[in-house]
Amino acid sequence: MASLVNPHLIAALEAWCHEVNVDPNTAVAVSGVPDDMDITDIETVVEAVKVFGRVRLRARRFFTQINCEVILCECRNAFEPERVPPEIVPPQGGAAWKLMVIKGGPSADAFSAKLLKLLESEGKTADDVQSLLFGARNPQPEDTPASIIRAVGDLLEKTMKPTHENNAFRRLRILSGILPTPAGEETLDNWLEQARLMLDECDCSLKEKRKRIVESLKGPALEVVQAVRCNDPCADPEDYLTALENVFGTSESGDDVYITFRQMHQHSGERLSDFLIRLEKCISRAVQKGGIQQSMRDQARVEQLLRGTTESDIMLLKLRLKERRNSPPTFITLLNEIREEEGQETARQKVKFTSHGPVSRAGGPKHRWDLFPFEHCSYKRII
Repeated sequence: MASLVNPHLIAALEAWCHEVNVDPNTAVAVSGVPDDMDITDIETVVEAVKVFGRVRLRARRFFTQINCEVILCECRNAFEPERVPPEIVPPQGGAAWKLMVIKGGPSADAFSAKLLKLLESEGKTADDVQSLLFGARNPQPEDTPASIIRAVGDLLEKTMKPTHENNAFRRLRILSGILPTPAGEETLDNWLEQARLMLDECDCSLKEKRKRIVESLKGPALEVVQAVRCNDPCADPEDYLTALENVFGTSESGDDVYITFRQMHQHSGERLSDFLIRLEKCISRAVQKGGIQQSMRDQARVEQLLRGTTESDIMLLKLRLKERRNSPPTFITLLNEIREEEGQETARQKVKFTSHGPVSRAGGPKHRWDLFPFEHCSYKRII
């Protein structure tokens, strides 16, 4: 059976699962993993426990309760805790890794953590909730869940920002869902990226967001959204996007996209910055479909860049990405570093070309006047 841990650590691990949207009943925590080990290698070692099935690394965090870093993995199969070994030895040798099974179920600590996180995002404290809950005329607190929920609702209502229906945001391009994509229209993947950006960044009501999505659709795509509205007139804008992706998109799951990401390599003659952009587009789809957690995005990107690069090894050495895998840069930071290095390499090539100078096909001087040095020229005017 997996290692027994104290209840406080179990509560912390369970709250961690809720933070990263992982079911505690299919999660396993692993400790003792080397810091420099790749994500794929970690998943392969943990998958050796057959009851887990396919394993995906979701997050990592340092826990002071056991004074070490813990890796959270999500398993494809539901398993019985009694069938999980207390530790596992990696094939390449070294110290054994300890396995900790997380028991699912409601947790008061998890609820408290969510409540504190909500208050922090709104710039409030527990004292603000108490003032709304108790008030000056009722000094005795109501210690009931309903009163707490009511107080939090009142707090959110008071702190809610007013929406701006006329908030300027670039209009979505037209999408019909017809293949090949007609001229003047957008492909499905690009349209979905723009639509999700609008949903996240546009400060307007759900009604206004639904209206903007419908205005950009026509043909088969509009018919799909109309069907969603008939079934549920109050459907969220995200439901519209999900329906369009299910009808006109590929049937790839999050795991399929993640596997595709892990198999990507640099093309012949492709610049490293272009390869990085291709990686970012693929890993974005994997995150959206749940193939990898957002917290592991930067590390997975750097690892695949190191693994898939075939023509820019010297540039990777200059960027020292192997030494930075444990604290990887963000996509924008890494792209700026690579493009700066590519610019310097282009400048060095220009200087090298200029120093040698152009030559003629015969190997002689390029210009005709090089045959007649200036000091031997006559100053007589030619008539």
